[in-house]
Amino acid sequence: MRLLEILSGLNQAGVRYVVIGGIAANVQGSPRITMDVDICYDPEEGNRARLAEVLAGWHAYLRGVEPGLPFVMDARTLRDVPVLTLVTDLGDLDVMYRVAGVGEYTSVEAASLELTVLGILVRVLALDALIAAKRATGRRKDQEALLELEALREERRRRKRL
Repeated sequence: MRLLEILSGLNQAGVRYVVIGGIAANVQGSPRITMDVDICYDPEEGNRARLAEVLAGWHAYLRGVEPGLPFVMDARTLRDVPVLTLVTDLGDLDVMYRVAGVGEYTSVEAASLELTVLGILVRVLALDALIAAKRATGRRKDQEALLELEALREERRRRKRL
């Protein structure tokens, strides 16, 4: 995965998004390895069109689907499918306009922090919201990550008390 290129490409295109998932956990201090980038994007029409254009330029295709099947990466696809798990020229990328346990993009943005990742200013889901999202999914891998994230939160709280 070419994280630097993904983030800078989204920023250069003016896409409004929040980094969520494993990368957000890494930025919060998690050592867990992730193989994809997860983002929640603003579904406003113009933003959706900019994101679709970037993804089409990266030859986005549905991950886990047989190659060669008809697939059009455009704003309509983004509008009609709330979560897309994609493979791109830059690596695996999951895009969605709502996050379980947090809500629609506006709620996700409100629950995010502006941080510098690899020298690039991005919005990243804050630890409490990341925990809420992991708790809401119910997936086994997220339950395992949840224990780690809760430990990170407790460590931060402990440090603040000192």
